[in-house]
Amino acid sequence: MERSIYEKELGDQFTKLHPMLQKRYDIRDGKPFIGKGTMYDIVGGPKILYPLWWFGTFFKLVFPEQGKQIPFTIKNKAYQTKKGEEHVHWERAFHFPTKTRYFNAVMSYDTKRKLIKDYLGEPSPLYSDLKLTVLNDGSLKIDSIKQRLIIGNIEIPLPKWMYGNATVYEGYDETHECYTIHVIVHNRIIGRVFSYKGVFHAYS
Repeated sequence: MERSIYEKELGDQFTKLHPMLQKRYDIRDGKPFIGKGTMYDIVGGPKILYPLWWFGTFFKLVFPEQGKQIPFTIKNKAYQTKKGEEHVHWERAFHFPTKTRYFNAVMSYDTKRKLIKDYLGEPSPLYSDLKLTVLNDGSLKIDSIKQRLIIGNIEIPLPKWMYGNATVYEGYDETHECYTIHVIVHNRIIGRVFSYKGVFHAYS
């Protein structure tokens, strides 16, 4: 049986994930994941970043809206490219009172460098390497590493001071039978770019 790109990246560590996270990240062609929940808190950074957030809405990447108790849906679907590579599409939708905003991406596995490749937005203006780590409690930590700006077919490595460093914590709450998520994006100069935190249930 073909393994998901996330199991390939984690290797033997995949079985140390909480069983529900193993199920969550077993995303293969014909086996999507759909979740619905609530983001308790969505927070942006300094107001100087507003033009960036607004510009990001055209790429389904970042957005200026903030809020609490925001309905949330997540859809992950794997598919094969013409070259035979397996990609996973991420659609993260935040349903604000007057508008739905997205934070989308397409991920794949780099067999040579043994990491996840993350193309952010649609069409993607930003690329990031991702490193996955299983924590002692069975939760998953995802860290962005090297990043590149994408202009057409050209990918330009960004200096570290321009990185939007992302850290994601995803776990499973057995008491409430739901997935937990906490995403933090920060820049070494500006500070927090944005963050969101909440829960969701599987519906796929």
